[in-house]
Amino acid sequence: MKKLTYIVVLFFALGCKVNYSFTGASIPEDVKTVSIKTFQSYAPLANANMSQTFTEALKDKFLSQTNLDLVTKNGDLQFEGSITAYNVTSVAIQGNETAALNRLTITVKVKFVNTKDKELDFETNFSRYTDYESSQNLGSIEDGLIAEINEQLTQDIFNKAVSNW
Repeated sequence: MKKLTYIVVLFFALGCKVNYSFTGASIPEDVKTVSIKTFQSYAPLANANMSQTFTEALKDKFLSQTNLDLVTKNGDLQFEGSITAYNVTSVAIQGNETAALNRLTITVKVKFVNTKDKELDFETNFSRYTDYESSQNLGSIEDGLIAEINEQLTQDIFNKAVSNW
Protein backbone atom coordinates (compact mmCIF):
# COMPACT_ATOMS: atom_id res chain seq x y z
CA MET A 1 0.00 0.00 0.00
CA LYS A 2 2.87 2.38 0.84
CA LYS A 3 4.41 1.75 -2.58
CA LEU A 4 1.11 2.55 -4.34
CA THR A 5 0.80 5.85 -2.45
CA TYR A 6 4.37 6.77 -3.45
CA ILE A 7 3.64 6.01 -7.11
CA VAL A 8 0.44 8.09 -7.08
CA VAL A 9 2.22 11.07 -5.47
CA LEU A 10 5.09 10.78 -7.95
CA PHE A 11 2.66 10.59 -10.86
CA PHE A 12 0.91 13.81 -9.83
CA ALA A 13 4.18 15.59 -9.10
CA LEU A 14 5.52 14.82 -12.56
CA GLY A 15 2.23 15.43 -14.35
CA CYS A 16 1.60 18.94 -13.03
CA LYS A 17 4.81 20.80 -13.65
CA VAL A 18 5.05 24.47 -12.83
CA ASN A 19 8.22 26.54 -12.65
CA TYR A 20 8.67 28.38 -9.38
CA SER A 21 11.23 31.06 -8.74
CA PHE A 22 12.49 33.02 -5.77
CA THR A 23 10.51 36.02 -7.07
CA GLY A 24 7.20 34.38 -6.25
CA ALA A 25 6.37 33.76 -9.90
CA SER A 26 4.67 30.52 -10.80
CA ILE A 27 4.88 30.09 -14.55
CA PRO A 28 3.73 26.88 -16.23
CA GLU A 29 6.36 25.10 -18.31
CA ASP A 30 4.44 25.63 -21.55
CA VAL A 31 4.74 29.43 -21.17
CA LYS A 32 7.96 30.39 -22.95
CA THR A 33 7.55 33.98 -24.21
CA VAL A 34 6.32 37.41 -23.19
CA SER A 35 5.47 40.36 -25.45
CA ILE A 36 5.13 43.91 -24.18
CA LYS A 37 3.79 46.62 -26.47
CA THR A 38 4.90 50.19 -25.91
CA PHE A 39 2.72 51.89 -23.31
CA GLN A 40 1.69 55.19 -24.87
CA SER A 41 1.27 58.17 -22.58
CA TYR A 42 -2.06 59.97 -22.62
CA ALA A 43 -1.33 61.92 -19.45
CA PRO A 44 -1.01 65.60 -20.38
CA LEU A 45 1.65 66.45 -17.77
CA ALA A 46 3.79 63.34 -18.15
CA ASN A 47 7.51 63.50 -18.68
CA ALA A 48 8.35 63.20 -22.40
CA ASN A 49 10.29 59.95 -21.79
CA MET A 50 7.61 58.35 -19.61
CA SER A 51 6.29 56.01 -22.31
CA GLN A 52 9.70 54.54 -23.10
CA THR A 53 10.88 54.52 -19.48
CA PHE A 54 7.85 52.61 -18.20
CA THR A 55 7.81 50.11 -21.07
CA GLU A 56 11.51 49.32 -20.61
CA ALA A 57 11.04 48.95 -16.84
CA LEU A 58 8.28 46.37 -17.41
CA LYS A 59 10.42 44.48 -19.93
CA ASP A 60 13.37 44.51 -17.52
CA LYS A 61 11.15 43.14 -14.72
CA PHE A 62 10.21 40.08 -16.77
CA LEU A 63 13.69 39.54 -18.17
CA SER A 64 15.35 39.73 -14.76
CA GLN A 65 12.80 37.72 -12.77
CA THR A 66 11.78 34.99 -15.23
CA ASN A 67 13.32 32.74 -17.87
CA LEU A 68 10.82 33.94 -20.48
CA ASP A 69 12.01 35.12 -23.87
CA LEU A 70 10.95 38.62 -24.88
CA VAL A 71 9.31 38.67 -28.31
CA THR A 72 7.96 41.64 -30.25
CA LYS A 73 4.41 40.25 -30.60
CA ASN A 74 2.19 37.23 -29.92
CA GLY A 75 3.94 36.11 -26.74
CA ASP A 76 2.43 33.45 -24.52
CA LEU A 77 1.98 36.32 -22.05
CA GLN A 78 0.98 39.63 -23.65
CA PHE A 79 0.93 43.11 -22.15
CA GLU A 80 -0.36 46.35 -23.58
CA GLY A 81 -1.75 49.53 -22.16
CA SER A 82 -1.22 53.21 -21.57
CA ILE A 83 -0.13 55.79 -19.04
CA THR A 84 -3.37 57.51 -18.10
CA ALA A 85 -2.38 59.86 -15.28
CA TYR A 86 0.71 61.73 -14.15
CA ASN A 87 -0.13 64.19 -11.38
CA VAL A 88 1.62 66.30 -8.79
CA THR A 89 -0.45 67.21 -5.74
CA SER A 90 0.29 68.90 -2.44
CA VAL A 91 0.23 66.86 0.76
CA ALA A 92 1.17 67.63 4.36
CA ILE A 93 -0.06 71.23 4.42
CA GLN A 94 1.71 73.29 7.08
CA GLY A 95 0.23 75.93 9.40
CA ASN A 96 1.05 78.72 6.95
CA GLU A 97 -0.96 76.89 4.25
CA THR A 98 2.09 75.85 2.26
CA ALA A 99 2.84 72.25 1.39
CA ALA A 100 5.70 70.51 3.15
CA LEU A 101 5.45 67.61 0.70
CA ASN A 102 4.34 67.10 -2.84
CA ARG A 103 3.20 63.77 -4.27
CA LEU A 104 3.89 62.46 -7.77
CA THR A 105 1.28 59.86 -8.78
CA ILE A 106 1.42 57.75 -11.94
CA THR A 107 -1.43 55.54 -13.16
CA VAL A 108 -1.17 52.96 -15.92
CA LYS A 109 -3.94 50.96 -17.57
CA VAL A 110 -2.82 47.39 -18.30
CA LYS A 111 -4.37 44.71 -20.47
CA PHE A 112 -2.86 41.27 -19.83
CA VAL A 113 -3.54 38.21 -21.97
CA ASN A 114 -2.34 34.74 -21.01
CA THR A 115 -2.74 32.67 -24.19
CA LYS A 116 -2.33 29.44 -22.21
CA ASP A 117 -4.97 30.19 -19.54
CA LYS A 118 -7.66 32.76 -20.40
CA GLU A 119 -8.94 32.74 -16.80
CA LEU A 120 -5.82 34.70 -15.81
CA ASP A 121 -6.44 37.55 -18.28
CA PHE A 122 -7.13 40.98 -16.79
CA GLU A 123 -7.56 44.62 -17.67
CA THR A 124 -7.06 47.00 -14.77
CA ASN A 125 -5.46 50.23 -13.60
CA PHE A 126 -2.39 50.34 -11.40
CA SER A 127 -1.47 53.49 -9.52
CA ARG A 128 1.52 54.32 -7.33
CA TYR A 129 2.99 57.47 -5.87
CA THR A 130 6.00 58.85 -4.05
CA ASP A 131 6.32 61.98 -1.93
CA TYR A 132 9.09 64.54 -2.08
CA GLU A 133 9.98 67.74 -0.24
CA SER A 134 8.17 70.72 -1.71
CA SER A 135 11.40 72.71 -1.49
CA GLN A 136 12.90 70.43 -4.16
CA ASN A 137 12.60 71.29 -7.83
CA LEU A 138 10.61 68.51 -9.55
CA GLY A 139 12.70 68.85 -12.71
CA SER A 140 15.90 67.97 -10.86
CA ILE A 141 14.52 64.87 -9.09
CA GLU A 142 11.85 63.71 -11.54
CA ASP A 143 13.88 60.90 -13.15
CA GLY A 144 14.58 59.35 -9.76
CA LEU A 145 10.94 59.62 -8.68
CA ILE A 146 9.79 58.03 -11.94
CA ALA A 147 12.26 55.16 -11.51
CA GLU A 148 10.99 54.55 -7.97
CA ILE A 149 7.33 54.58 -9.03
CA ASN A 150 8.05 52.42 -12.10
CA GLU A 151 9.66 49.81 -9.83
CA GLN A 152 6.52 49.70 -7.69
CA LEU A 153 4.15 49.62 -10.66
CA THR A 154 6.03 46.91 -12.53
CA GLN A 155 6.22 44.78 -9.38
CA ASP A 156 2.45 45.12 -8.91
CA ILE A 157 1.82 44.15 -12.54
CA PHE A 158 4.29 41.26 -12.36
CA ASN A 159 2.66 39.94 -9.17
CA LYS A 160 -0.86 40.12 -10.61
CA ALA A 161 0.19 38.41 -13.86
CA VAL A 162 2.42 35.57 -12.67
CA SER A 163 2.20 35.20 -8.91
CA ASN A 164 -0.61 32.95 -7.79
CA TRP A 165 -0.67 34.05 -4.15
